[in-house]
Amino acid sequence: MATVTSAGSTALPARPLAFVRDVVQLAKPRLSGLVLLTTSGGMLLAPGRIGPARAALTVLATAAVVGAANALNCYLERDTDALMRRTRDRPLPAGRLEPMVALAFGLVVPVFALPILALAAGRLTGLLALAALVSYVAIYTPLKRRSSVALLVGAVPGAIPPLMGWTAVTGRVDAGGLAIFALLFAWQLPHFLAISLYLREDYARGGLKVFSLVHGEQATRRAIAATSLLLPPIAVLPAALGLMGPVSTAVALAASLAFAALALTGLTRRAEAPGWGRRVFLATLVHLVVVMAALAAGAP
Repeated sequence: MATVTSAGSTALPARPLAFVRDVVQLAKPRLSGLVLLTTSGGMLLAPGRIGPARAALTVLATAAVVGAANALNCYLERDTDALMRRTRDRPLPAGRLEPMVALAFGLVVPVFALPILALAAGRLTGLLALAALVSYVAIYTPLKRRSSVALLVGAVPGAIPPLMGWTAVTGRVDAGGLAIFALLFAWQLPHFLAISLYLREDYARGGLKVFSLVHGEQATRRAIAATSLLLPPIAVLPAALGLMGPVSTAVALAASLAFAALALTGLTRRAEAPGWGRRVFLATLVHLVVVMAALAAGAP
């Protein structure tokens, strides 16, 4: 039964609102927001122009595909999520939604979103979105339970969104698009290695074969340091291709060097692994925002 607010308007029953909130949670809004940031960055950096209507449809359809992929991930990992403190309050393990809701969301939404994306941004962009969806759900998600190689596999669909933004404008995969793909691929390596370090105990409860559990803390610290050193040279690739000016290049390079410096402290300082890993994880988020902003600001 509907209730009346103090302002005299009719409010929806609490349960339908809770249901909507839980369905939105299946899409993992924070993760989806990060993907939309990188997709938009790819569009802004690409040479050429895309109209506002096409750009909006591209972003919305991308958000729908990403949300569907996350919903399918929630469906497939609902048992694992129930074992981990970080995820046990998600709608499926907490029992607030039936698993079939997530499955229906994940299967039905792409049926509409992928054609819309192909019409708005081109068939190549639609195919890239399909490749990201399939590789994330069908390869990366089950592989996390079997091998730490999932780190490299999962970085591929994670790096595709900015390439989608690029192809939405240019209609092709070329050196510029591959440069921002490489940037996002390399960025994800220390990002997820740091997560595996500071959430190591939780991942152990879930039975996931993350890098820190398979190879140990010291190897993870070395891997974070090594992969962070990939970021400075990759950050200047767009400048080498004439896609950004000297000021933006300097900002992107400075942010990458600062992050690498932090990552290298893991080799010498023996700070508590969870706390240090969390600081590195947060630093990766700051680094990505700064670099994407620099790329967008320096776009021709």
